[in-house]
Amino acid sequence: MRIRDRVSNYLYKQAEKRGAIVDIYNNAIRYGGRYVNDENILESSDVYELMQDISNQIMLADYIVEDEHGNEVKNHWALKTLRNPNNYLTGSEFKKLMTNIYLLQGEVFPVLDGDRLHLATNVYPELDDRLIEHYKINGEEIPCSMIRHIKNIGTNHLQGAGLMQLGKNTLEGVMSAEKVLTDKYKKGGLLAFLLQLDAHINPQNGAQSRLIKKILDQLEKIDESRSVKMIPLGKGYKIETLESPIDDQKTLAFLNVYKKDLGKFLGINVDTYTALIKSDLEKAMMYLHNKAVKPIIRNFEDHLSLLFFGRDSKFRIKLKINILDFVSYSTKTNIGYNIVRTGITSPDNVAEMLGFPKQNTPETQAIYISNDLSKIGDKKATDDSLKGGDGNGQEEGNEDT
Repeated sequence: MRIRDRVSNYLYKQAEKRGAIVDIYNNAIRYGGRYVNDENILESSDVYELMQDISNQIMLADYIVEDEHGNEVKNHWALKTLRNPNNYLTGSEFKKLMTNIYLLQGEVFPVLDGDRLHLATNVYPELDDRLIEHYKINGEEIPCSMIRHIKNIGTNHLQGAGLMQLGKNTLEGVMSAEKVLTDKYKKGGLLAFLLQLDAHINPQNGAQSRLIKKILDQLEKIDESRSVKMIPLGKGYKIETLESPIDDQKTLAFLNVYKKDLGKFLGINVDTYTALIKSDLEKAMMYLHNKAVKPIIRNFEDHLSLLFFGRDSKFRIKLKINILDFVSYSTKTNIGYNIVRTGITSPDNVAEMLGFPKQNTPETQAIYISNDLSKIGDKKATDDSLKGGDGNGQEEGNEDT
C-alpha cells in the first residue's frame, strides 16, 4: 500500500504541476455548478432578452400627475424629480433599473430625499406590534415617509417574490448547462489524451520520467485543429483519445425545456410570446403589455403616489404608455384616416383608449352616436327631426325642415 500511495502521490503532483487538476476542477467536471447572483444572472441570454422587453416598455412610459377627477396637472413639482431623479441616473434609466430589480429580486425600495429619488440597497424591513413597517439600512432607520417597499406579491406580505427566488433552481440549472457547453468549446472541445503504460510507473526511474514528460510535451503542443504530431512510442506505451464527458444533445435538450420555464416567473409564456413575435409583432407587444407590464406599472403608480403625496392627497402619479408605439405603420395610417373621417378621438373615453390626451370638455365627455355628433339620450336625437352635417345653417331639430 505504501508503494501504491507513493506512486499515486507522485502522479498527482506531476499532474498538479502541469495544471491538470486545476483545469479539471474549473472545467465543470466537479465544481461546474453556478450560483445565481446579481452579477451573473443576466449572462443567460434568454433572461436578459425577456427582462429587456419588459423593462423597455416601462422605460418608454411618460410620467404624468392627475388630480382627483383624472385631469392631467401640467408642470407639477413632482414631475421634475421623476424625470430627473438624481445626479447619476436619468428618469428613463431609473425606471428601467427599478423594473429590473423588481423582476429579479421581487422587491425594490425607492427613497425620496428632498428633491432627489434613489433606489436603496441592503434594506431590512420589519413590522412592529402595531403592524407598522420600519426600514433599516446598515442599522440606521429610515423614516417611513421617505421610502416605499414595492413588492411583487407572492404569499408573503413583508417580502416580494422575484426570479432569483421563484426560479432559483431552474435558473442555476440553466446557467450551469450553458457554462458547461461554453467551456467545452472554449477549451477546444475538452480534447484530452490517455497515456497508457504496460510497465509499472517507478518514480525513481529517470529514463521513464523523461520519456513521459517528452510525450506530454508533444501532446500539449497540439494547439490547432489542423496540427499533426507524429509521436513515436516504444513498446508498452499507448495513447488513446478521451471522449468528452459532456453530451451536447442531452444538455441542449435540458436547455430547450427549462429555459422556457424562466419566462413563467416573469409572467409570460415563452412559447406563446415567441410564436406571436414571429407572426405579429404588434400582438406580441400587446401580449407582453397585458400579461406582465400593466400589473407592474399599476404597482409602481400606487407606491410612487404614496411616496410623493401621502395617503390623503388627491393627486396621483401615472405612467402613460402610448399603445400606438406597438402597432405597425399601416395600422397608424388607418387610425389617422379614421380620425380625419369620423373624429374618432373626439370622445374622451375613445381618446384615452387609443392613447391620445383627453380634452376634458363637456362635448368630448359626452357619448355620441354615428358621425353626426348627436348626443345619446338627447330627445332630439331620436325623433323625426334628426339631422346633421348638411351645412345649411339651420338649427338642429328645426321643425320646419
